Amino acid sequence: MTRTHVYIDGFNLYYGCLKATPFRWLDVAALSRRMLPGHQVRRIKYFTAHVSPRASDPQQPLRQLAYLRALRTLPTVEIHLGHYLSHRASMLLAVPPVNGPRFATVIKTEEKGSDVNLASHLICDAYEDEFDVGVLVTNDSDLLTPVQIVTKRLGKKVGILNPRKHPARVLRDSATFVKRIRPGPLRDSQLPAELRDAQGVIRKPAGW
Repeated sequence: MTRTHVYIDGFNLYYGCLKATPFRWLDVAALSRRMLPGHQVRRIKYFTAHVSPRASDPQQPLRQLAYLRALRTLPTVEIHLGHYLSHRASMLLAVPPVNGPRFATVIKTEEKGSDVNLASHLICDAYEDEFDVGVLVTNDSDLLTPVQIVTKRLGKKVGILNPRKHPARVLRDSATFVKRIRPGPLRDSQLPAELRDAQGVIRKPAGW
């Protein structure tokens, strides 16, 4: 079978096809097997960052921590963390009032490091001949260059499991194959409601 590594952009996956669904308690190993028949998925690398609590959703970090604990119970999954920044920024209003201010102060959140980490692991693993096919779960066109390096210079195949309805054109044109992640495989790839690790019981968050 084809030796395959899967590289998951966690935020792209969540906001692309999970946030508005009841399928957020996702078993990424089961999803990979369903989406990639004929592949031997040897390793799954999940790239994300710890989120911060917001006044509108103070429980968000606790849900994320529960999910990351659950993912760590899967033997093929590795988690690689970047960092998450929130800061105040002044931004131009799209439609400012006629006699009002043209700018508004907003809380801007940015996830840093995950795309660089993902690209680095993809290229290093390809160079060290760890896989025949590298599969990216993302729709981030910023990953075009590492995809091109791996396919054109290192001679490996790169697939895209796209969490959004329409793939980024540059990724679609450079990848070996592209598949859209649809609701059916998400529904059929859910973790058990309760799991255990060395710390104790892990429970699926309410609403997930």
